[in-house]
Order: sequence, then structure tokens, then C-alpha cells
Amino acid sequence: MMNKQDNHNELHDKLLTHLDKVYLERDNEALTQTLIRTMHLDTGYQVPVPQHNNWDEQTIALITYADTLQDGDKTPLAVLNAFAHQHLADVISMIHILPFFPFSSDDGFSVIDYLAVNESHGDWGDIKAISADFDLMSDLVLNHMSARSWWFDNFKKGLSPGKDYFFVADRDTDISKVVRPRTSPLLNPVETVDGEKHVWCTFSPDQVDLNFANPQVLVEFANIIYEYLQNGVKVFRLDAVAFLWKEAGTSSIHLQQTHEIIKVLRILIEHHTPDAIVITETNVPNRENLTYFGNGNEAHMIYNFSLPPLLIYTLITGNCHHLKSWLMSMPPAQNGTTYFNFIASHDGVGLRPLDGLLEDEEKQRMADTMQNFGAKVSYRKTVEGEDKPYEINISLFDALKGNVDGVDNHQIQRFISAHAIMLALEGVPAFYIHSLLGTENDAERVEHTGNNRSINRSKWEMRDLLTQLDDTESHHHQVFNSLKHLIAIRKKQQAFHPNAIQFTLHFGTEIFAFWRQSLDRQQSIFCINNISNQVQTISLIDINLIGTDAWSDLITGRVFDDLQADIELKPYESIWISNAKA
Repeated sequence: MMNKQDNHNELHDKLLTHLDKVYLERDNEALTQTLIRTMHLDTGYQVPVPQHNNWDEQTIALITYADTLQDGDKTPLAVLNAFAHQHLADVISMIHILPFFPFSSDDGFSVIDYLAVNESHGDWGDIKAISADFDLMSDLVLNHMSARSWWFDNFKKGLSPGKDYFFVADRDTDISKVVRPRTSPLLNPVETVDGEKHVWCTFSPDQVDLNFANPQVLVEFANIIYEYLQNGVKVFRLDAVAFLWKEAGTSSIHLQQTHEIIKVLRILIEHHTPDAIVITETNVPNRENLTYFGNGNEAHMIYNFSLPPLLIYTLITGNCHHLKSWLMSMPPAQNGTTYFNFIASHDGVGLRPLDGLLEDEEKQRMADTMQNFGAKVSYRKTVEGEDKPYEINISLFDALKGNVDGVDNHQIQRFISAHAIMLALEGVPAFYIHSLLGTENDAERVEHTGNNRSINRSKWEMRDLLTQLDDTESHHHQVFNSLKHLIAIRKKQQAFHPNAIQFTLHFGTEIFAFWRQSLDRQQSIFCINNISNQVQTISLIDINLIGTDAWSDLITGRVFDDLQADIELKPYESIWISNAKA
């Protein structure tokens, strides 16, 4: 059994191993000790349990802005906390509050001050109050910082801290291979005390990329992480982390130094709070995304970015071929890791995760259909200099208001079907608040902000929201209560543990089906989903149910006595066939 000194030495050696791969030809001993002190690990810590799972079938996440819900003079964070306790206490276990810091643009992702709460949202007391009853997820916006921040002001003045905190490149630097998520200029001129400099801006001129080649920037983020942990944050979402490390003449995405820094951050976080969780947000093609699991030593969870566009495409075409092929290609997450499943977010529907999964004409067909339903389309600049669709901006409720032939009367059923599929898949399910509430496109907000993403970033007045949720004729009421019903069922099934066994089933292109089995092999659930607008018939004999068990649909309670019978599925109907041991 290791003593305290042995534990300290192991922590020290782990950090040093990864730092030596980042900061080459440098004595990283002092940096290692500084990081340990900054995280207060020099005074003691708990050793993380290898391959731990800090989640189960009851883990359900909510994604929301701090100020999505508003109620007069009350602070939005207090309103969110009250709504969560009154309406979601038995539904969710985790709340991801999107950046709640002072910001200058991008609805929070251009951070001015990492260590302050936006006073229009509330204060750290409000954050701690939420974290008292829910696992709190916070964004760690690592890649960039606001051009209006104190650090960047110091950069222009040649003062510390900040002087060497931002990534600078010569304006003639070869950036032809750089992978871009936007069409804005990558290098932006800035007047400084030392003359004009060109700063690297992956996303926008107001979001200036930080320079992690300066190890002091890493130390600063260790301090930020420590303060977040002290204020109740348990889950860290590493925003846009794929772009963290830059090198001229390379793609400047997914570089090995980025992966090593993620490992360092995980080590620091886990040794402070062993049940904390690190999630990487990398809106990239599927195979690239999977690399952020590392060897079980990077992200505990990765955002399952291919799921939203694939599922939408499936439901509007009535053909699950691509979704099924993707599911069969997905490796089971190793112990201690899992997928973070979502089908809507504040950022819209990313198209890059479809690379290699859908052909360009299929992506265009999807984009055209979404535009018919009121969507806005954002573009990115390719290495070849072309503008390509990057993201479809639309509320999920309106994205599923019809199929490729146009609007129909299956919107609510199609919408519920999408979530029934998400809830049953391997991984932790996450609900964007506007999906949970069935919020529609907010075209007026887009007009007001000039930002396409605002279409799915509405603000609700509590009085109006509660009126809608109380009205049984309202689609908001129907969506909210239908999803709560599905969530309540899911939370009781061991076969829906995020790491439970999963196999894809084959019933043609109109039925998307898969099998889940609990880790103790006592419960099986066959998840059968009609993803078409026509009635579909399947034979129970094709599922090969064990005759000695009693089987029923968890959603409706329907009992299946004749295991050779045919069953009909209405358009967009989902059933969860489980044995009696459930």
C-alpha cells in the first residue's frame, strides 16, 4: 500500500511524463511542482480509482443557458434552480450551464473574466446552490478569450499577466493547411506597444486564441479549474479543445500536444475530485472525435457529434441505413468512459461529423429540407478556400416538422421518436432545454442579434412557459410530459446503463432497432423504432425472445404472450421490449 509520499511521487511522475511531451527541451520539474501547488495537491489528495464509472442509468443531463428562463427581477440562475427543483428534480441529475461568465460575444463563449459570474445572471452563491443538488457542468473555454479581456488588454500594452498569453503569427505564415470552422480571417492585425502584431483567431476576431506553448497559460487554467471545483463544478466541458495547439505548416487541429494537455488536466482534476468528469467538445468527423478517449486517460465522455445530424437525416428520409451503419461501427466505450449523447444544442446541427458517413448530395438534401423548415445555414472555409456548409441552425422541434417531401402531421411523434432513440443508446443522454420544452424557431431573435445560432436560443418568461406547460392542448405540454415519461422509464432499467451491452438489429431500412443488455446480464431490452411515416409490421419471432421469460413493452405496458406474433408499429412509434426481470 502506497504512503502519502509514494502517492505524491506517482502524481508528480504522471504529470512530468506528459509535460515532457508538450514542452520539449525544457526542464519541466518546476512546472510540475507549480501545477501541483496551484491545484493544492501538495497538501494531500485522493488517488483516483482506476476505470471508475461515475454514472449509471439514472444519469440524465440538461443543457441550458444561465438566462434561458426569466422571471421579473429574480436572478436567472435562481429562476433556473427553482424550475429544476420544481419540475425536473426527478428527471435530471446533471445540469450543464453554458458559459455564465462576463462575455463580449458568441453568447458567452468569448469570455472576459473566467473567475467571475456575469452579474446579470447571478453570482457564485447561485452556482453553488445549483451544485448542491445537481452535478454541475461548466465550460472550460480553453482555446480562446475575449479581445475585450484584461489579459488581452495587457497583451497590447506589453504587461503581465497577458503579455505572452496569446498566439501570434507572422502575417506571411503558411496557414494553407489549417482546418477552419469559420470563414472569417484567421490572422487579425492588432496594434500593440511593440507595433502591429497578427493574432490567431480560430473562431472570430473577438475570440483570440490563447498560446499554450507558454506554460504559464496552463498554470492559469489550473488555477481556474481549482476555483471552479471550489464553487461546486464537478463536470468540465473542454470547449473547442481540438484547436488548442497551433503549429505553422500543419492543420493545427488534433495535434499531439493537445492530447497531452488534456491528459494533464484530467490528472489534476481527478486527483482533486476523484468523481469529477472531463468531457471533450470536438465537433469533428467521427473517427477524429473518438481519439479523445485516448487510452482511457483523456476524456471520460466525448460529445457524440455524429448522432444529431444522422438521426435527423434518418427521420426526415424514413431510411435508417446510414444511422445503422454508423452504430455498427461505433466501438463500445471502455470501462471508465462513455458517450455523451445529445440531438440538439445551443450550437445547431454540425455537418462536419457527417464526413465519411453521408455523401455531399445527401448533406445538401438535408440542408435544403431544413431551410424549408426555417433553418439558417452557416459556412466554413476549407483548406482549398471553398465555403462549405458547416452547421444547420434550427430548433430540433422544427427540424422534425416534416420529411423531405414537406411539412406533415407527424411532428410531435417524430420528435418523441428521436428522443426515445437517444435515451436508449449506449451513453449518457443530454437534453437541450429548448428540446425538453418543445421550443420552436426564434426568427425574431435572429433578426435582432444577426446571429444564425440565435434561432435556437430563445428566452422564456416563466409566466408564459408555465401557462404553456399547464395547457394540455399545447405542444409544449405534450412534449414536456412525454419526454418526462420516457426518462422516468429509462432511469429504472439496468439495461440502459451507459455502458450496458449494445448490438444492432436488422429489420430493413424503415425500422431502426438495437438490443441492450445489463452488465449483470439479467435484463434485456429490444429497442424497436419505426422511423417512417407508414405503419410497419415486424414478427416477434425475428427478435428471438427467450420463451421462458415474460416480455412486455416498457413504454405502453403491452404484454407479449405469443412470441411468434406479428406486431404493428404506428408511424414513428418506439417500443422497448423487456423481460420480466426488469
